[in-house]
Amino acid sequence: MSVAPGMVRKLLAHAFFVGLVVLLLCAPLPAQKSSFSPEVKQALEKMHGGDPDAAITLAHDLEKAQPEHPLGYLLEAEARWWKIYCAACEVKWVMVDAWKRPKKAGDEEYLKVADRAIHLAEAQIKKNDSAEMRLYAGIGWALKARLYGLREERRATAHAGVEAREEFLHATQLDPNLADAYTGLGLYNYYVDTLSPIVKMMRFFMGIPGGSKKEGILQLERAMNQGELTSIEARFYLAKNLRTYDHQYERALTIATPLIEHYPHNPLFLLLVGNLSMELGKNENAAANFRAAQKLTVPDPTCAARVEQLVQTFLSLLH
Repeated sequence: MSVAPGMVRKLLAHAFFVGLVVLLLCAPLPAQKSSFSPEVKQALEKMHGGDPDAAITLAHDLEKAQPEHPLGYLLEAEARWWKIYCAACEVKWVMVDAWKRPKKAGDEEYLKVADRAIHLAEAQIKKNDSAEMRLYAGIGWALKARLYGLREERRATAHAGVEAREEFLHATQLDPNLADAYTGLGLYNYYVDTLSPIVKMMRFFMGIPGGSKKEGILQLERAMNQGELTSIEARFYLAKNLRTYDHQYERALTIATPLIEHYPHNPLFLLLVGNLSMELGKNENAAANFRAAQKLTVPDPTCAARVEQLVQTFLSLLH
Protein backbone atom coordinates (compact mmCIF):
# COMPACT_ATOMS: atom_id res chain seq x y z
CA MET A 1 0.00 0.00 0.00
CA SER A 2 1.46 3.38 -0.99
CA VAL A 3 1.08 6.39 1.29
CA ALA A 4 1.16 9.99 0.08
CA PRO A 5 4.09 12.10 1.39
CA GLY A 6 1.71 14.50 3.12
CA MET A 7 0.03 11.61 4.86
CA VAL A 8 3.40 10.25 6.00
CA ARG A 9 4.35 13.62 7.47
CA LYS A 10 1.06 13.76 9.33
CA LEU A 11 1.61 10.25 10.71
CA LEU A 12 5.12 11.08 11.87
CA ALA A 13 4.06 14.32 13.52
CA HIS A 14 1.22 12.42 15.17
CA ALA A 15 3.73 9.92 16.57
CA PHE A 16 5.49 12.64 18.55
CA PHE A 17 2.35 13.97 20.15
CA VAL A 18 0.59 10.66 20.71
CA GLY A 19 3.41 8.23 21.17
CA LEU A 20 6.36 10.10 22.67
CA VAL A 21 6.40 7.60 25.48
CA VAL A 22 3.64 5.04 25.80
CA LEU A 23 3.63 2.44 28.52
CA LEU A 24 1.04 -0.22 29.26
CA LEU A 25 1.29 -2.71 32.08
CA CYS A 26 1.14 -6.22 30.72
CA ALA A 27 1.49 -9.87 31.65
CA PRO A 28 4.54 -11.78 30.39
CA LEU A 29 4.26 -13.75 27.14
CA PRO A 30 5.36 -16.47 26.99
CA ALA A 31 4.94 -17.48 30.64
CA GLN A 32 7.97 -16.90 32.80
CA LYS A 33 8.97 -16.58 36.42
CA SER A 34 7.26 -13.60 38.00
CA SER A 35 7.86 -11.71 41.22
CA PHE A 36 4.31 -10.39 41.31
CA SER A 37 1.49 -11.64 43.49
CA PRO A 38 -1.32 -13.83 42.10
CA GLU A 39 -3.67 -10.86 42.49
CA VAL A 40 -1.50 -8.66 40.29
CA LYS A 41 -1.14 -11.38 37.67
CA GLN A 42 -4.89 -11.98 37.70
CA ALA A 43 -5.57 -8.29 37.11
CA LEU A 44 -3.12 -8.27 34.21
CA GLU A 45 -4.71 -11.35 32.69
CA LYS A 46 -8.17 -9.82 32.89
CA MET A 47 -6.91 -6.59 31.37
CA HIS A 48 -5.21 -8.20 28.42
CA GLY A 49 -7.90 -10.81 28.07
CA GLY A 50 -10.33 -8.09 27.06
CA ASP A 51 -12.09 -7.33 30.37
CA PRO A 52 -10.63 -4.09 31.78
CA ASP A 53 -13.61 -3.55 34.08
CA ALA A 54 -12.78 -6.79 35.92
CA ALA A 55 -9.17 -5.63 36.09
CA ILE A 56 -10.27 -2.33 37.65
CA THR A 57 -12.19 -4.21 40.35
CA LEU A 58 -9.10 -6.26 41.16
CA ALA A 59 -6.95 -3.12 41.14
CA HIS A 60 -9.27 -1.51 43.69
CA ASP A 61 -8.77 -4.54 45.92
CA LEU A 62 -5.00 -4.09 45.66
CA GLU A 63 -5.31 -0.39 46.48
CA LYS A 64 -7.26 -1.21 49.62
CA ALA A 65 -4.79 -3.90 50.68
CA GLN A 66 -1.70 -1.73 49.96
CA PRO A 67 -2.82 1.91 49.88
CA GLU A 68 0.76 3.24 49.92
CA HIS A 69 1.99 1.10 47.01
CA PRO A 70 1.71 2.51 43.46
CA LEU A 71 1.13 -0.74 41.55
CA GLY A 72 -2.60 -1.04 42.24
CA TYR A 73 -3.17 2.50 40.99
CA LEU A 74 -1.07 1.86 37.89
CA LEU A 75 -3.12 -1.23 37.12
CA GLU A 76 -6.32 0.76 37.51
CA ALA A 77 -5.09 3.56 35.22
CA GLU A 78 -3.87 1.08 32.64
CA ALA A 79 -7.21 -0.75 32.64
CA ARG A 80 -8.96 2.58 32.20
CA TRP A 81 -6.68 3.26 29.25
CA TRP A 82 -7.79 0.08 27.46
CA LYS A 83 -11.35 1.38 27.67
CA ILE A 84 -10.32 4.81 26.41
CA TYR A 85 -8.23 3.32 23.62
CA CYS A 86 -10.96 1.01 22.36
CA ALA A 87 -13.58 3.77 22.37
CA ALA A 88 -11.25 6.09 20.41
CA CYS A 89 -10.12 3.58 17.76
CA GLU A 90 -10.77 4.43 14.12
CA VAL A 91 -9.76 3.12 10.72
CA LYS A 92 -7.66 5.70 8.88
CA TRP A 93 -5.42 5.02 5.89
CA VAL A 94 -6.55 1.38 6.19
CA MET A 95 -5.01 1.19 9.69
CA VAL A 96 -6.78 0.78 13.01
CA ASP A 97 -5.57 2.90 15.91
CA ALA A 98 -6.66 5.54 18.41
CA TRP A 99 -5.55 8.64 16.53
CA LYS A 100 -7.04 11.56 18.47
CA ARG A 101 -10.07 12.72 20.42
CA PRO A 102 -11.13 15.70 22.59
CA LYS A 103 -11.40 15.76 26.37
CA LYS A 104 -14.14 13.54 27.73
CA ALA A 105 -15.78 12.63 30.99
CA GLY A 106 -13.57 10.25 32.92
CA ASP A 107 -10.29 11.77 31.77
CA GLU A 108 -9.70 13.60 35.04
CA GLU A 109 -10.28 10.44 37.06
CA TYR A 110 -7.74 8.64 34.88
CA LEU A 111 -5.18 11.43 35.40
CA LYS A 112 -5.93 11.52 39.12
CA VAL A 113 -5.17 7.82 39.47
CA ALA A 114 -1.93 8.19 37.47
CA ASP A 115 -0.90 11.15 39.67
CA ARG A 116 -1.59 9.09 42.77
CA ALA A 117 0.74 6.36 41.52
CA ILE A 118 3.48 8.89 40.73
CA HIS A 119 3.14 10.50 44.17
CA LEU A 120 3.38 7.15 45.95
CA ALA A 121 6.40 6.05 43.90
CA GLU A 122 8.19 9.34 44.55
CA ALA A 123 7.49 9.04 48.28
CA GLN A 124 9.14 5.61 48.28
CA ILE A 125 12.09 6.94 46.25
CA LYS A 126 12.73 9.63 48.87
CA LYS A 127 12.91 6.95 51.55
CA ASN A 128 14.95 4.44 49.55
CA ASP A 129 15.71 4.90 45.87
CA SER A 130 15.08 1.76 43.83
CA ALA A 131 14.77 0.67 40.22
CA GLU A 132 11.29 -0.70 40.92
CA MET A 133 9.91 2.63 42.15
CA ARG A 134 11.66 4.52 39.35
CA LEU A 135 9.93 2.17 36.92
CA TYR A 136 6.55 2.81 38.53
CA ALA A 137 7.06 6.57 38.49
CA GLY A 138 7.97 6.36 34.81
CA ILE A 139 4.88 4.33 34.06
CA GLY A 140 2.72 6.92 35.80
CA TRP A 141 4.18 9.76 33.74
CA ALA A 142 3.84 7.71 30.54
CA LEU A 143 0.19 7.04 31.29
CA LYS A 144 -0.36 10.79 31.49
CA ALA A 145 1.63 11.40 28.29
CA ARG A 146 -0.54 8.93 26.44
CA LEU A 147 -3.81 10.68 27.25
CA TYR A 148 -2.39 14.14 26.63
CA GLY A 149 -1.16 12.90 23.27
CA LEU A 150 -4.55 11.49 22.34
CA ARG A 151 -6.04 14.89 23.13
CA GLU A 152 -3.27 16.61 21.13
CA GLU A 153 -2.07 18.63 24.12
CA ARG A 154 1.44 18.97 22.80
CA ARG A 155 3.32 20.67 25.61
CA ALA A 156 1.75 18.48 28.27
CA THR A 157 2.58 15.38 26.21
CA ALA A 158 6.20 16.44 25.78
CA HIS A 159 6.62 17.32 29.47
CA ALA A 160 5.14 14.05 30.72
CA GLY A 161 7.06 12.04 28.13
CA VAL A 162 10.42 13.53 29.11
CA GLU A 163 9.67 12.97 32.80
CA ALA A 164 8.85 9.33 32.02
CA ARG A 165 12.08 8.90 30.05
CA GLU A 166 14.13 10.28 32.95
CA GLU A 167 12.56 7.82 35.37
CA PHE A 168 13.16 4.88 33.03
CA LEU A 169 16.79 5.92 32.61
CA HIS A 170 17.21 6.10 36.39
CA ALA A 171 15.65 2.65 36.67
CA THR A 172 18.13 1.12 34.20
CA GLN A 173 21.05 2.85 35.92
CA LEU A 174 20.04 1.24 39.19
CA ASP A 175 19.26 -2.11 37.55
CA PRO A 176 20.49 -2.59 33.95
CA ASN A 177 18.63 -5.92 33.82
CA LEU A 178 15.22 -4.39 34.49
CA ALA A 179 13.78 -5.31 31.10
CA ASP A 180 10.43 -3.61 31.67
CA ALA A 181 12.04 -0.17 31.68
CA TYR A 182 13.25 -0.73 28.12
CA THR A 183 9.71 -0.68 26.78
CA GLY A 184 9.33 2.99 27.62
CA LEU A 185 12.85 3.80 26.46
CA GLY A 186 12.36 1.81 23.28
CA LEU A 187 9.15 3.56 22.37
CA TYR A 188 10.70 6.94 23.07
CA ASN A 189 13.72 6.20 20.90
CA TYR A 190 11.61 4.76 18.10
CA TYR A 191 9.09 7.59 17.91
CA VAL A 192 11.51 10.48 18.26
CA ASP A 193 13.67 9.11 15.44
CA THR A 194 10.67 8.86 13.09
CA LEU A 195 9.70 12.51 13.42
CA SER A 196 9.61 14.75 10.40
CA PRO A 197 12.46 17.31 10.07
CA ILE A 198 10.14 20.15 11.10
CA VAL A 199 9.02 18.38 14.26
CA LYS A 200 12.59 17.35 15.03
CA MET A 201 13.51 21.02 14.90
CA MET A 202 10.69 21.77 17.34
CA ARG A 203 11.99 19.00 19.58
CA PHE A 204 15.47 20.55 19.57
CA PHE A 205 14.23 24.01 20.56
CA MET A 206 11.99 22.53 23.26
CA GLY A 207 14.99 20.77 24.78
CA ILE A 208 13.57 17.28 24.24
CA PRO A 209 16.25 14.53 23.97
CA GLY A 210 16.70 12.75 20.64
CA GLY A 211 16.39 9.05 19.93
CA SER A 212 17.45 6.18 17.68
CA LYS A 213 14.90 3.98 15.94
CA LYS A 214 17.40 1.12 15.65
CA GLU A 215 18.12 1.25 19.37
CA GLY A 216 14.43 1.58 20.10
CA ILE A 217 13.59 -1.60 18.19
CA LEU A 218 16.30 -3.52 20.05
CA GLN A 219 14.99 -2.23 23.38
CA LEU A 220 11.42 -3.20 22.50
CA GLU A 221 12.55 -6.66 21.47
CA ARG A 222 14.39 -7.03 24.77
CA ALA A 223 11.33 -5.99 26.75
CA MET A 224 9.10 -8.21 24.62
CA ASN A 225 11.22 -11.27 25.38
CA GLN A 226 12.34 -10.56 28.95
CA GLY A 227 9.87 -8.18 30.58
CA GLU A 228 7.45 -9.15 33.32
CA LEU A 229 5.06 -6.20 33.24
CA THR A 230 5.58 -4.81 29.77
CA SER A 231 6.29 -7.71 27.41
CA ILE A 232 2.85 -7.60 25.83
CA GLU A 233 2.90 -3.84 25.54
CA ALA A 234 6.29 -4.03 23.81
CA ARG A 235 4.98 -6.69 21.42
CA PHE A 236 1.76 -4.81 20.64
CA TYR A 237 3.41 -1.46 19.96
CA LEU A 238 6.38 -2.86 18.08
CA ALA A 239 4.02 -4.68 15.70
CA LYS A 240 1.84 -1.60 15.32
CA ASN A 241 4.81 0.70 14.71
CA LEU A 242 6.40 -1.59 12.13
CA ARG A 243 3.06 -1.50 10.32
CA THR A 244 2.46 2.24 10.51
CA TYR A 245 5.91 3.73 9.98
CA ASP A 246 8.05 1.03 8.35
CA HIS A 247 5.40 -0.96 6.39
CA GLN A 248 7.06 -4.20 7.54
CA TYR A 249 3.79 -6.08 7.55
CA GLU A 250 5.18 -9.62 7.54
CA ARG A 251 7.50 -8.95 10.47
CA ALA A 252 4.74 -7.13 12.32
CA LEU A 253 2.34 -10.04 11.81
CA THR A 254 4.89 -12.51 13.18
CA ILE A 255 5.31 -10.34 16.27
CA ALA A 256 1.57 -9.75 16.78
CA THR A 257 0.24 -13.28 16.21
CA PRO A 258 1.17 -14.59 19.70
CA LEU A 259 -1.14 -11.94 21.16
CA ILE A 260 -4.25 -13.60 19.76
CA GLU A 261 -2.90 -17.05 20.58
CA HIS A 262 -2.62 -16.15 24.27
CA TYR A 263 -5.48 -13.66 24.44
CA PRO A 264 -8.10 -14.81 21.91
CA HIS A 265 -10.86 -12.82 23.63
CA ASN A 266 -9.23 -9.41 23.23
CA PRO A 267 -10.88 -7.77 20.19
CA LEU A 268 -8.14 -5.15 19.83
CA PHE A 269 -5.50 -7.82 19.30
CA LEU A 270 -7.70 -9.60 16.76
CA LEU A 271 -8.27 -6.35 14.88
CA LEU A 272 -4.53 -5.63 14.71
CA VAL A 273 -3.70 -9.11 13.41
CA GLY A 274 -6.57 -8.88 10.92
CA ASN A 275 -5.33 -5.48 9.80
CA LEU A 276 -1.81 -6.84 9.21
CA SER A 277 -3.16 -9.84 7.29
CA MET A 278 -5.17 -7.47 5.14
CA GLU A 279 -2.07 -5.40 4.35
CA LEU A 280 -0.37 -8.60 3.17
CA GLY A 281 -3.29 -9.53 0.92
CA LYS A 282 -4.27 -12.47 3.14
CA ASN A 283 -7.91 -11.50 2.95
CA GLU A 284 -9.37 -14.80 4.14
CA ASN A 285 -7.26 -14.73 7.28
CA ALA A 286 -8.07 -11.06 7.79
CA ALA A 287 -11.81 -11.67 7.50
CA ALA A 288 -11.57 -14.61 9.93
CA ASN A 289 -9.90 -12.40 12.55
CA PHE A 290 -12.38 -9.58 12.03
CA ARG A 291 -15.34 -11.95 12.38
CA ALA A 292 -13.76 -13.55 15.45
CA ALA A 293 -13.63 -10.08 17.05
CA GLN A 294 -17.22 -9.48 16.02
CA LYS A 295 -18.43 -12.68 17.71
CA LEU A 296 -16.83 -11.87 21.06
CA THR A 297 -18.91 -10.83 24.04
CA VAL A 298 -17.12 -7.60 24.95
CA PRO A 299 -18.00 -6.57 28.54
CA ASP A 300 -17.62 -2.82 27.94
CA PRO A 301 -20.67 -1.72 25.87
CA THR A 302 -18.91 1.31 24.39
CA CYS A 303 -15.97 -0.82 23.31
CA ALA A 304 -18.35 -3.48 21.95
CA ALA A 305 -20.13 -0.93 19.79
CA ARG A 306 -16.84 0.45 18.49
CA VAL A 307 -15.51 -3.02 17.68
CA GLU A 308 -18.64 -3.70 15.62
CA GLN A 309 -18.10 -0.45 13.69
CA LEU A 310 -14.44 -1.25 13.07
CA VAL A 311 -15.22 -4.77 11.89
CA GLN A 312 -17.88 -3.51 9.47
CA THR A 313 -15.43 -0.95 8.09
CA PHE A 314 -12.71 -3.53 7.52
CA LEU A 315 -15.08 -6.09 5.98
CA SER A 316 -16.36 -3.47 3.57
CA LEU A 317 -12.77 -2.73 2.52
CA LEU A 318 -12.19 -6.41 1.76
CA HIS A 319 -14.95 -6.47 -0.87
